Amino acid sequence: MIAAQDLQTDFHQEGYARLLDTDLEDFEGRNGKLGKGKKGKKTPGEKLKGSEVRGRVNGHHQENDMENLSLFEIVKLGKSATQSVVDDWIESYKTDRDPALLELINFFIHCSGCKGAVSSEMFRHMQNSEIIRKMTEEFDEDSGDYPLAMAGPVWKKFKLSLCEFIAVLVRQCQYSIIYDEYMMDMVISLLTGLSDSQVRAFRHTSTLAAMKLMTALVNVALNLSINLDNTQRQYETERNKSIGKRANERLELLLQKRKELQENQDEIENMMNAIFKGVFIHRYRDVIAEIRVVCIEEIGMWMKMYSEAFLNDSYLKYVGWTMYDKQGEVRLKCLTALQGLYYSRELNARLELFTSRFKDRIVSMTLDKEYDVAVQAIKLLTLALQSNDEVLTAEDCESVYHLVYSAHRPVAVAAGEFLYKKLFSHHGPEDEGRPRRGRQCLNANLIRTTVLFFLESEVCLMCSAFNPLNLHKQIQNQITRQPLNGKTQNNVCVSALTDAQEAALIDIMLCAIRQTCECHPPTGRGPGKRVRHTHRHTHKQHFGIAILSVDPEKVTNLLQFPQYFDLEIYTTGRLEKHLDALLRQVRDVVEKHTDKDVLEACSMTFHALCNEDFTIYNRVDIVRSQILDEQIDKFHRLLEDVLQEGEEPDEDDAYQVLSTLKRITAFHNAHDLTKWDLFTSNYKLLNSGLQNGDMPEQIVAHALQCTHYVILWHLAKVSEGSVSKDDMVLLRRQVRAFCLMCQRYLNSISTVVKEQAFTILCDALLIFSYQIVASGREALEPLVFSPDASLQSELLNFILDHVFVDQDEDSSTDDEANKIEALHRRRNLLAAFCKLIIYNVVEMKTGADIFKQYMRYYNDYGDIIKETMSKARQIDKIQCAKTLILSLQQLFNEMLSDLGCNFDRSTSAFCGIKELARRFSLTFGLDHLKTREAIAMLHKDGIEFAFKEPSPQGEGGPPLNLAFLDILSEFSSKLLRQDKKTVHLYLERFMTFQMALQRDDCWLPLISYRNSLQTGADDDTLSVISGMSSRSSARSRRSKPPATSKRKLPEGTCLIASCFVFSSQVAWMMAQKQQQERASLQYGKMRGHIQHTIGLMEDDEEPIVEDVMMSSEERLDDLNEGMDFDTMDIDLPPSKNRRERSELKPDYFDPASIMDDSVIQLISGFFLSTIKISKVFLH
Repeated sequence: MIAAQDLQTDFHQEGYARLLDTDLEDFEGRNGKLGKGKKGKKTPGEKLKGSEVRGRVNGHHQENDMENLSLFEIVKLGKSATQSVVDDWIESYKTDRDPALLELINFFIHCSGCKGAVSSEMFRHMQNSEIIRKMTEEFDEDSGDYPLAMAGPVWKKFKLSLCEFIAVLVRQCQYSIIYDEYMMDMVISLLTGLSDSQVRAFRHTSTLAAMKLMTALVNVALNLSINLDNTQRQYETERNKSIGKRANERLELLLQKRKELQENQDEIENMMNAIFKGVFIHRYRDVIAEIRVVCIEEIGMWMKMYSEAFLNDSYLKYVGWTMYDKQGEVRLKCLTALQGLYYSRELNARLELFTSRFKDRIVSMTLDKEYDVAVQAIKLLTLALQSNDEVLTAEDCESVYHLVYSAHRPVAVAAGEFLYKKLFSHHGPEDEGRPRRGRQCLNANLIRTTVLFFLESEVCLMCSAFNPLNLHKQIQNQITRQPLNGKTQNNVCVSALTDAQEAALIDIMLCAIRQTCECHPPTGRGPGKRVRHTHRHTHKQHFGIAILSVDPEKVTNLLQFPQYFDLEIYTTGRLEKHLDALLRQVRDVVEKHTDKDVLEACSMTFHALCNEDFTIYNRVDIVRSQILDEQIDKFHRLLEDVLQEGEEPDEDDAYQVLSTLKRITAFHNAHDLTKWDLFTSNYKLLNSGLQNGDMPEQIVAHALQCTHYVILWHLAKVSEGSVSKDDMVLLRRQVRAFCLMCQRYLNSISTVVKEQAFTILCDALLIFSYQIVASGREALEPLVFSPDASLQSELLNFILDHVFVDQDEDSSTDDEANKIEALHRRRNLLAAFCKLIIYNVVEMKTGADIFKQYMRYYNDYGDIIKETMSKARQIDKIQCAKTLILSLQQLFNEMLSDLGCNFDRSTSAFCGIKELARRFSLTFGLDHLKTREAIAMLHKDGIEFAFKEPSPQGEGGPPLNLAFLDILSEFSSKLLRQDKKTVHLYLERFMTFQMALQRDDCWLPLISYRNSLQTGADDDTLSVISGMSSRSSARSRRSKPPATSKRKLPEGTCLIASCFVFSSQVAWMMAQKQQQERASLQYGKMRGHIQHTIGLMEDDEEPIVEDVMMSSEERLDDLNEGMDFDTMDIDLPPSKNRRERSELKPDYFDPASIMDDSVIQLISGFFLSTIKISKVFLH
């Protein structure tokens, strides 16, 4: 028996140390321990080469194709029984054990995938480490494939055959050969040495072989232990006999047998210790996960097979430590190994110390990222509860309880089983002798516990913890046979359920029925097999409860049950009387209840029962028609009385009208009531409410909803194409009249009415937009209704007044729950209007007032506004960009009206607009090519807005909106490099020479915007845009530190500036002449350096032909009149450290005058791709 303390000491037993350097050539004392003496040499004729094979397989002489097969190939093919192969090897080993052992060594080498073989010479003269090194040199590691790692059925079968071969070999040798101190010593030393190899194939294969060898030895040790115990018991029995009856010879035989078994057991334990310390201790933490899995799997087998020796903390600690492994498959193997131990109650009791030490880790593994590991962890905890119900704390159990709601079904099912074991499966001893009737209380306790758990967690767990169909039957039987009313039955008191518990119980029943019929899974789980099952007595019993109940929530849930009925059972089972009873009960519910949810549930119940495919349709339709006739006639009478009086209806009349209108509206949602002509009656009621202003808000809201249903059902009939032209005209009139009515109700003093009118109006505009003619419905084009500008403006104003309000301003809601509900209503209103923008029902520019609220109301409506911007960009990128810049312009104008024109750009208002622009810029994404035209249009509109208004300070001052350029610079990073030049050129068309020279703080937005456009765009050596000269001069001037705080220009510059101010025409002519002279001088230099220049250009920096931007003659004239500073020639000393730039004033109408043909051909391809973006600036 392996003692635990033996594992804590160094292992120095003779012959079982780690044999990396053991001398395998010394076999003189082959009957002694390992490494004791030299091995006697045999003649070459007595040896067989490692590649030679026995001529007999399965005890018979085989055909020629089997004679040349090695032991590895025989096991790989699997055509021979393992028992026969092992018997043949044992026979050869008894004949001459050296060749047989050499063949076994080569078998393990070949199982590793090594092509080499150990020869007789190597076997005699080389040490163990030298043999392994030699095999490593002959191993091909490039492929990385070896038998245990290769895929396919052949290699999977080979792994099983290898394991079986080792197990059978030990079993067949357990009585003699394994004790000869030769074969097992050599095999263990070989496998120990290979398990330390750096070659993965050797390490993996030898570890598997060693672990399987260890398992086989454990089985042998177990048999020896049993035999030893039996022998000891026989010896004690014989010795305890009286002297006259005692057989001394038998005592001596038993004593000798016990001594022999004890020696054999000690020998086996030494072998197991050698394998455990030489292989397992090192390989259970190997870098390869597959090797760690093998070790953990086998140690689990040892502890289960031979618990007396291995089921102790000295071995369990390795499994506990490995539960922290990074690989999921290793953690999974640890849990499965422990499950085999916890499953047995006897072994479970011996795991208390291990459980207390590693319980927290097991509980945490229920949340493992690998679902398989989480499932097995939950199952392990479930098994742990069998021995000790108190092993887990309440916190541990709660962490598992919540997993019944997991989206992964196996995890939820495992958690449900744990929950059932913990809460529902324990009965006291007093329950065992209870009669059958009394045992119904067990179900009552089960149901009550389920209800309490449901109320505490607020989520139904039918899919996980129970079979929904069985649970539904248990609840039904419990309610039928023993209502939970608090009565005493069979001396057992059953307390009554509270209202909340009754509602929860009905909700659980509904969940069970829904999943049984539709397999309605929780969110994230896939649907299951759909099964429809209905008990014939369900109809009567459950709806009897519905009649007695006045709680709308309970009645609503109970009314959903018929939607899952098998309607054929009414006719096939001759249950018409049950159907009549059901219809009577539903009719009574309609007449007694006025709750909206209850009435809608009744409407859906009739909709489910009125199925023309079943024979019960006529019976149900008659009842439905009777209900509707009564309610509609009653509504007409009440409405006529109210309208004739001409006064505000009293409370009784208003209640009657409202309750009747609620029932009609609820039924009109699911049933076609167009034959009763409800439009006229509702229109009169709505018109009277507008004229008199005394109609209750609930009546108006339901009348609007009912009229909306009338129009939709009429549209459904028209869409079928079975109506006349008059019906089409009538519907068209009704739509326009109803939309006008809703528009008028937008100004109502009642918030409920206004919100209802707005929602219905948005839906109607969306339904009767141009989308209605899609999919081949061109015949419906007369029904298209587009809102005019006044209606669009009114809808937008409604959103701004009722949606974009702060919580503090909404004084109508004080409670937190009411505030959340009000927020949901406002979100619905905003979503209804945004749908009109997305589907082009209203102009996209109306979205500017919505988009500008993005930052201020980000927490409340940020997701809706962002999705609207995304959808709008998909429809029209350019128009969406114009809408975004328009929203920024509106905010800028609002800021000017509040702060004035002399505002500080560090104020929170301006910084907020700038941050909003940054957010807008991020929505364009990283692919600038897709949004190229849109970004260009955005910059164009922004530049025009910045220079639109003149300076309030008079001539020479900055434009009123110049600071908007600072906001516009947030979008400069979205411009392509060549587009930056185009936008910069367009900016210069609005600038004068004085603007370029200004450096005051009020001109900083212009400077920063120009810098953002020049970043990455001023390194193009062939750029000949009109601003080249000015930029070069400006950079030269900026490179010189100013002498004073005020900027001074060179003398020549001041002179030319004076000429510009007082004689612009003369200056223009002089500058033109100078440009032409320099052009003739620079032309030759440009042609000489053209090839070098092309090599310096980047792919995305081709020059832009600037007359694309200058297509407007009017702008050109303005430019000539203003004498743009590009025509100024400021003479500065040339820099020797940079390339000279050609300062040419190009002819705006002849780009060929500044480039030769080669350059034009070079940029012609890019010109075609740029023409679209240039068209943005043609106006």
